[in-house]
Amino acid sequence: MAMELDKVEFPGWDPGESDETAAPDPGPAPIPKTAPDPGLAPVPGTAPDPKTTPDPGPAPVPGPARDPGTVLPKSRLIRFFVLRPGTFENALTDIRARMDPQVDGELQSSWLVTEVDHWNQEGERIAAITERSLLICKYDFMMLSLQSCRRIPLNYIDSLVHGTLTLPPHSVSRREGQGLRVHWDKLREAPFTSRWNPWSNDIPYTTFIEHPVKGATEMFTSKCQLEMFQAQLAAAVQRAYGVDPVPGRANGALILNRPIVIDTYVGLISLISNQNKLGYSLARGSVGF
Repeated sequence: MAMELDKVEFPGWDPGESDETAAPDPGPAPIPKTAPDPGLAPVPGTAPDPKTTPDPGPAPVPGPARDPGTVLPKSRLIRFFVLRPGTFENALTDIRARMDPQVDGELQSSWLVTEVDHWNQEGERIAAITERSLLICKYDFMMLSLQSCRRIPLNYIDSLVHGTLTLPPHSVSRREGQGLRVHWDKLREAPFTSRWNPWSNDIPYTTFIEHPVKGATEMFTSKCQLEMFQAQLAAAVQRAYGVDPVPGRANGALILNRPIVIDTYVGLISLISNQNKLGYSLARGSVGF
């Protein structure tokens, strides 16, 4: 007996549908991603477990602190003629030739410093400490010539003052950082005309700050250290007082720590000079001075 398949009905099947028109099987539903297990949160007030905490390694050893305001970029440092090889050594040779062995004695140490005068003007100087004198020398590092040299007997130095440089409250000039002021001939006061003359050398004191090339090389890092210069100068002054004391100054020089006041108010000349570093031997474009 034949069966009539045309009339067989299957539940849920529409005879009008075909395999071509049926919707494709979307496949299994995607499994949502789960965040990685952060582990157990540390309990407040408890130390982390060293077995589970990664070792960060040894902490970096900090280097010596350096004032960023005193360090010049390399592009500006190379403009200083004093950094040319052999220039500073040539300057010391010229200074030794200018020294008087009977008056100065042997050269003990030499330093590259910046002198700040009573009108706040900066000037590049070599300070040479001898057995009996402090020589403050102005040297042209471009032309390799010794322009001037002031001699201060060590047993005439009254005090060494180290401290922060300050100016009067209403001064237009600006000055920051540390300095060293050397006083001599305390029995003589600077004349009024000398105090108001920006180019006068008749002032019984001077002020030093660190030279801008400090840190450029290992040699100039030591040659420009103001604190070491002060220590060497103080020791030389004490020795000079012991060998040749001056009446009224038998106790030697005073070593003081206090602010150093630069008594200038307008300072237009020093402002122009210091901003353009006219007191240094520099390469300035196609010329140098």
